[in-house]
Amino acid sequence: MTYIIIHALAPIFVIMLLGFYAGKAKMVANNNVSLLNVFVMDFALPAALFSATVQTPWRGILSQSPLILLLVLSMWIAYAALYFICTKVFKKSPQDAAVLTLTVALPNYAALGLPILGSVLGENSATSLSVAVSIACGSVLMTPFCLLILEREKARAGGENQGSALKMLPVLMWRSVTKPIVWGPLLGVLMSATGLKMPEMVLAAIKPLGLSATASALFLTGVILSARKLKINGPVLISCVTKNLVQPFITWGLLLMFGITGPLAVTAVLMVALSAGFFGIVFGNRFGVQSPDAEATLLISSVLCILTLPLFISLTAGL
Repeated sequence: MTYIIIHALAPIFVIMLLGFYAGKAKMVANNNVSLLNVFVMDFALPAALFSATVQTPWRGILSQSPLILLLVLSMWIAYAALYFICTKVFKKSPQDAAVLTLTVALPNYAALGLPILGSVLGENSATSLSVAVSIACGSVLMTPFCLLILEREKARAGGENQGSALKMLPVLMWRSVTKPIVWGPLLGVLMSATGLKMPEMVLAAIKPLGLSATASALFLTGVILSARKLKINGPVLISCVTKNLVQPFITWGLLLMFGITGPLAVTAVLMVALSAGFFGIVFGNRFGVQSPDAEATLLISSVLCILTLPLFISLTAGL
């Protein structure tokens, strides 16, 4: 099992290392990655998320409702708790806290979901559906929180704050929804719900773009990391413990609360037990927000995942 986990994590480290090398060798300007960021955030990732959601049958999504509930609650609880700690205890800025907490709360479903879940439950249509639903949950129901905070602070910095955050909410929500990274998967879900079929030629045309999404996002993350120095501090340690241990146990508590067992319970715990995702770092960079703590958390969480994932795989064997 450890080999399977390392095998699943290997592409993450290799592609980030290539990006790190490209940045250090000045093959790519690591102090200005706006072009790479536009490609990843406005084209590659939206295409991948749209393809995943539009091809997920609505009946299949509805059948995964308990999994959706568990994942969303686990992500929201972890996000809210860590955001509060970052802003109130460590006095981080809202932007920095939003990027760090998204990095922690949103697991790396895209890169690790299928390899890990497939090795435990078997690679089949049900497993693929669970991973697709997990990705949709994160993109539609999790990332807007971070975008709203980043848009709010951007508006305040530009002198647009004419009242309370509540009064700004409609404008901020509109700005978030108009981002391709949000409306892409949302459009896919709506089309699936209404039974509209995307022409096969269109899906075939954007497929290469979607396939490049994870690799390009990891490469971009490596380039960003090449311009920083890894620092381990209180927020990083708390973030890593939250991601690799606390959040999966939150999911476990929810399982006990709702009385859920079987493959669905195993899927929920293992999906949440995956390492930190790269979305937060890429989101932050798109808004000019640099979070060294989020970057350190991503690296350390990915390494710790080699130890913590086998733990939760063993614990879920009796579910």
